[in-house]
Amino acid sequence: MTAPIETTGSQAEAQPEAVLAGVKSQNIEGRSLGQIAWTRFKRDKVAVAGGVVVVLLILTAALSRPLQSLLGLDPNAFHQDLIDPNTTLPKGDFGGMSWDHPLGVEPKFGRDILARILEGSWVSLVVAFGATVLSNVIGTVLGLVAGYYGGRVDAVISRLMDTFLAFPLLLFAIAISATLQGGAFGLEGLPLHILVLIFVIGFFNWPYMGRIVRGQTLALREREFVDASRGMGASGPYILFKELLPNLVAPIIVYSTLLIPTNILFEASLSFLGVGIQPPQASWGGMLNQAVDFFEVDPQYMLVPGLAIFITVLAFNLLGDGLRDALDPRSR
Repeated sequence: MTAPIETTGSQAEAQPEAVLAGVKSQNIEGRSLGQIAWTRFKRDKVAVAGGVVVVLLILTAALSRPLQSLLGLDPNAFHQDLIDPNTTLPKGDFGGMSWDHPLGVEPKFGRDILARILEGSWVSLVVAFGATVLSNVIGTVLGLVAGYYGGRVDAVISRLMDTFLAFPLLLFAIAISATLQGGAFGLEGLPLHILVLIFVIGFFNWPYMGRIVRGQTLALREREFVDASRGMGASGPYILFKELLPNLVAPIIVYSTLLIPTNILFEASLSFLGVGIQPPQASWGGMLNQAVDFFEVDPQYMLVPGLAIFITVLAFNLLGDGLRDALDPRSR
């Protein structure tokens, strides 16, 4: 008779995560890919911290107006009594910081910086999320079609991607935004500026998502489950959106979390150049633009919106890196 083989501790540790779930209770239970990814994500403390900051930022942006009302703040209220008439700088130290104005007030007009940071947060996130959704929809659809059908379809879409990537995006965005400042499509003011930014940033950034989805689709279209669907008579659109797309959710999510901070920076850049969100509406890029004339005598005014952009971009990047490691079964 063959003696029973005992499993040593090192052998047990070498088993896959899905097999080891429930070992302590002597009941081995399988785990879904989502549960495994969540377990891996929780181990990355830096990514978790980034995720917490992202959630807080989203909540702050969504509740910016109620927070302003609760704190008694008005982003467009002038406080000339807090400005030195001789220098147009805030009275007091650190840009006029006080209990009533925790982050100080801006030079010349005396508007509360905290209120304008809160007001600018929802603008930046709305533009960034809207542009990301637009890029994802266009890039995912065209990437799926190019990767699955191949041949001439792939060649045409790939050349279209190359054409969009060759566009001088910043110059094109400046031209479009400047042209539509007065009014268009029955819209004017802030709604028009937000929609123009979402369109410009999202429409011209889709090739990046398209290339990622196309590459993944090229690998997936030769898998057994796709062959089985073809053998059962499934149509092309069914295979694209019912068989292939669910297997691409992970890379789409990861790339989206990395694309959002890029879009935040792009919106801030356009507002800084004066062709994005227009005053008196607060925006982080616009605040940096106004702070250029005062950064030597009042660095507080430039530091606060700069830190807001830095923390937001860093948090999304850390979250994206953590999701990439958690959703990639080959990562360690």
